[in-house]
Amino acid sequence: QVQLVESGGGLVQPGGSLRLSCAASGPSFSTNIMAWFRQAPGKEREWLARIRRSDESTWYADSVKGRFTVSKDGAQNIIHLQMNSLKREDTAVYYCAAGVSDQYWGQGTQVTVSS
Repeated sequence: QVQLVESGGGLVQPGGSLRLSCAASGPSFSTNIMAWFRQAPGKEREWLARIRRSDESTWYADSVKGRFTVSKDGAQNIIHLQMNSLKREDTAVYYCAAGVSDQYWGQGTQVTVSS
């Protein structure tokens, strides 16, 4: 059974930074590929970034490339999403997913970018 728990969300001013974390538990083969998504009010869920923990390969959506960085936390089953130069339009619930088909999901963490 895979469980994902996100943390690190909150209120940040435009231009600020925030780091989200996702702690995974369960078989390592199920959590080798992990991803971050977000969903803003009234919008569809949007894929942001993906990491393959075994070799730390990463992929990014054009909308966040250069501002967001996904990384893993050493040997622990934790990934991070470092978000810089945040904009009001980054306000959303951010979700962590795992599995080759993103079949496992966390509950999400709210990020609000506002002055």
